Amino acid sequence: MILKGNRRGGAKDLAVHLMKDENDHVELHELRGFASPNLMGALNETYAISKGTRCKKFMYSMSVNPPPGGKVSTADILEAVEKSEKILKLSDQPRAVVFHEKEGRRHAHVVWSLINAREMKAVRLRFDREKLQPLTRELFLQHGWKMPDGLLDRRNRDPRNFTLKEYHQAKKHDRNPRAVKKAIQTAWAISDSRVAFSHALEERGCKLAKGDRAGIVCVDMFGEVYSVPKMLGVRIKAVREKIGSERDNSENFLSVDEAKEKTASLMLSSLNRFKEEGAASEVGKSQDFERRKKDLIWRQQAERQSLKDRQENRWEEGNRARQARFRGGLKGLWDGLRGHNKRIRRANESEAFAALKRDQSERDTLVYTHLDQRQKFNLFKMNLRQEFTRERHHLERDIRTYNDMRRNYSRDGPGF
Repeated sequence: MILKGNRRGGAKDLAVHLMKDENDHVELHELRGFASPNLMGALNETYAISKGTRCKKFMYSMSVNPPPGGKVSTADILEAVEKSEKILKLSDQPRAVVFHEKEGRRHAHVVWSLINAREMKAVRLRFDREKLQPLTRELFLQHGWKMPDGLLDRRNRDPRNFTLKEYHQAKKHDRNPRAVKKAIQTAWAISDSRVAFSHALEERGCKLAKGDRAGIVCVDMFGEVYSVPKMLGVRIKAVREKIGSERDNSENFLSVDEAKEKTASLMLSSLNRFKEEGAASEVGKSQDFERRKKDLIWRQQAERQSLKDRQENRWEEGNRARQARFRGGLKGLWDGLRGHNKRIRRANESEAFAALKRDQSERDTLVYTHLDQRQKFNLFKMNLRQEFTRERHHLERDIRTYNDMRRNYSRDGPGF
């Protein structure tokens, strides 16, 4: 568990921050040494007492963060809090413990009063970070977690030191000559004229054009040029007999540059449409994800409240049963004299302690289930974001490629 703490003031702001509902679940687990039953009142008590001293930062706030994916019980977290308390020499100070759950991760916040109310002096707290780091390292070893680099080497502890990889140049589209050859042969087979052949090619993402050396060529949607006679496996004479000569009917044939420019313009129109549709789809899926997440949080809160109600009812029934073991009247007096009531009391205390441990175990089990559910939601969201990012990058890469193609082969562009 990562332990991070600091001295601070601002009792009201801290109480609001710790209890705000931006988290999936917030639990005020413990208030020790305060008269108030709520966090705002407890921290305000600390502030009021601090006014009798010159201490401005009268609280010590510490976060207890298990590593991502680490399942830590409430008892383990409280054990870490107790060890931290001893190291910092705050064992006799009032404290509050709050559990937060957000994005499938559970962590705790602990706030200690630094004011010794009996002596009206502030507790001296020095080198707290240096004192907590060995304990953090110990907790990672104790639970068998992978040690963060920052705990192994102080120079690597800040993840912001990582550098971003440079973007590589966009790779060329994978072009399958067999697929192009099949498209040209199919268009040829169903056509009986140049116009029909040209239309059939366009339906397959290609354009008919006149080449400089190859005679009659086909330009595919990626700007690649293929010789039509070669793809068909026939002589150029046979092609000219069916669709006409590119030399005699040059006005009916696009040049290769014109074909590439027109292909780029058509593709840019489609890609921009795909980009808009992708953005709309991303917004829609993100909104749907947020609705599903809210539903999940609501169901989890309902399950936790249901468990809390069941445990409270069971606790009350257990208390009544334990109390019923004591007899009243003269019989009860006789039981007290012969020590029977003392044995009952011990048995009741043992039973009550076991019931408390059972209830906490049930709460932890439910918490683990809820954390797993949220982590699966987070994984789904991450995959969704990566999918949209990857698609957006591909589209932007293709748009740049076709923009370059259109500029390079436009009559108003370079070379003209």
